[in-house]
Amino acid sequence: MLKKITNILIIGYSQTGQLQLILDSIERPLKNQQTIKITRKFIEPKQEYSFPWPFFDFLDVFPECVHLDAPKNKKLNLTDSYDLVILGYQPWFLSPSLPTTAFLKSKEAKEALKGVPIITVIGCRNMWVQSQLKVIQMLGDIGAKLIDNIVLTDSASSLATFITTPRWLLTGKKDSFLRLPKPGILDKDIKSSERFGRAILKTITRGGNCNNGPMLTGLKAAKVNVALLKSEIIGSRSFFIWGKLLRFIAPRGSWKRKPVLLIYIIFLITMIITVVPINLFIRSITNLFFKNKIKEMERQFELPSGSEDSRMQEFL
Repeated sequence: MLKKITNILIIGYSQTGQLQLILDSIERPLKNQQTIKITRKFIEPKQEYSFPWPFFDFLDVFPECVHLDAPKNKKLNLTDSYDLVILGYQPWFLSPSLPTTAFLKSKEAKEALKGVPIITVIGCRNMWVQSQLKVIQMLGDIGAKLIDNIVLTDSASSLATFITTPRWLLTGKKDSFLRLPKPGILDKDIKSSERFGRAILKTITRGGNCNNGPMLTGLKAAKVNVALLKSEIIGSRSFFIWGKLLRFIAPRGSWKRKPVLLIYIIFLITMIITVVPINLFIRSITNLFFKNKIKEMERQFELPSGSEDSRMQEFL
């Protein structure tokens, strides 16, 4: 009797290359399996986003990012019928990157992903919840079904990454700076993400259906930093309001945006230096009185895969 072939699409966009390394790691246990066919696709925008990213080019994408108004990508030619899709993306300005949004809003995605179970894979500095909520909405709009979410973040402090991540993005320099840790996700964390591929493989080889629900519970797939949630909400609202203003002033790429972008970046840095630390301090105190509510909030945002670690030893 012929065994059923599970057709898996692994797709993503990575500006720095870091996310592709994460997807490589997840894919590794699934490769060269007789019952698995892997299709690997790289999302390519028609207009490239350079790396390193020029300062004003970096800022100029945020209005369209937060308003989910993305330029089109190159065609992907997704001709197969898929049993599982692993979608990797980076958050930009607390929203999915423009190439990711363009893909999820495309006719190709609607045809290829409708009714298909999806695993999202996020690689970012530290804030991802607002972005994921938007991705979930867009997946729902095309009839796709989110079954798991994997999140890898920079392990350094928010203060350190506030300096090192923009330096990496704007200059391409990923070395240690001012005695701060190197930016990006640790190599060991990227390597450790092979456990997700092993868990997917186990489900498939045991005859499991990817449509049956989460496969990655108990593997510390998605950990929410509750202390940052309020800052995310404030930041997301700020991006939306200022983004609306900038879109009204001029289209992306216009010199007319630059003076307002400069004003906004000064405002944003001031907010990050003053309001965010104060908010974190207040939250650390109030959290002492709402532990059960906070745990429930964590659990909700960490769905469907969660941050529990009960199966880690099985797949390391």
